[in-house]
Amino acid sequence: MDLSKIMSVSGKSGLFLSIGQTKNGLIVESLVDKKRFPVYVSDKVSSLADISVFTNDKDLPLKEIFKKIFEKENQQACIDHKLEDKKIKAYFEEILPDYDKERVYVSDMRKMLSWYNLLQSLKMLSFEEEKNEEVKEEK
Repeated sequence: MDLSKIMSVSGKSGLFLSIGQTKNGLIVESLVDKKRFPVYVSDKVSSLADISVFTNDKDLPLKEIFKKIFEKENQQACIDHKLEDKKIKAYFEEILPDYDKERVYVSDMRKMLSWYNLLQSLKMLSFEEEKNEEVKEEK
């Protein structure tokens, strides 16, 4: 699963696929409604591959969080991101018990859970290639 082409755009809900470049930005396509529009250098755009979560030891890439949820939920959707704060925190603590409780906010958790559910519903989450690479390394 390659998260480098999947973008989060500040001020816009949902996730976007980077489909091209312009002289001063990117052309993105909404994963939900497939509408395309430009985002500019002045917009805050983050690739999901560049996002990580603070833990007590080190930062953990978002891809690893998604993998933990994927395994916990047996490749199905996770809890709704609109549940009350206590349930969100409890669920996130099951997934990542050593997350930094002072720097990871409930709003961040909600965003990650909604992103996971969106990607899962679109069948964009796959960790098979990683398993194949691990088997090759063991041999």
